[in-house]
Amino acid sequence: MRFHLSLAIATLLSASIAQAGHHEMGETTTSAVIGTVFSKDQEASDMVVGDLNHQQIWIDYIKAHNDRDLDKIGDINADDWTGYVPDGSVVRGNTAHIEWLADWFASSDDPQWTIQWMIANSEVNDKGEVEQWLTTRNDITFNDPEGNRITEHHVHDIQFVGGKISKIYVYARPSPDE
Repeated sequence: MRFHLSLAIATLLSASIAQAGHHEMGETTTSAVIGTVFSKDQEASDMVVGDLNHQQIWIDYIKAHNDRDLDKIGDINADDWTGYVPDGSVVRGNTAHIEWLADWFASSDDPQWTIQWMIANSEVNDKGEVEQWLTTRNDITFNDPEGNRITEHHVHDIQFVGGKISKIYVYARPSPDE
């Protein structure tokens, strides 16, 4: 019995040491699976933890929106930035986005965003390329035409390419009256 216990402990230690070899210098050979991605042909593949550095980029991006810092927003956007907004329209290009925001900031009544949560994820697309995404929930609070302060809940799916925001899908719904 003592032999079997010693053998079990030795096996566990060997497995632990072998696994530790895959984590040298803070790098891992595999990432935690956090979900499933389906291709256009409905083939499933793993969604894994993405680059957590993108969270700070998003924090800076939201701050720039709250500060109305169009230069900073433009610096964070990729030149081919594309935004899919809740009304169904599409804004294409960094320059068009900055112009759209400038008009919206001028006509809106003090919009302010707060970040609620973020999930960094990556996936392999249909072309076999790794895509980096950040999914976030953000609340936006602003005054309606009657001067009432209202809040909307937004979910953003943000694609990062080369450390820049390349694409954003925005989904929105009003905050419920509770």
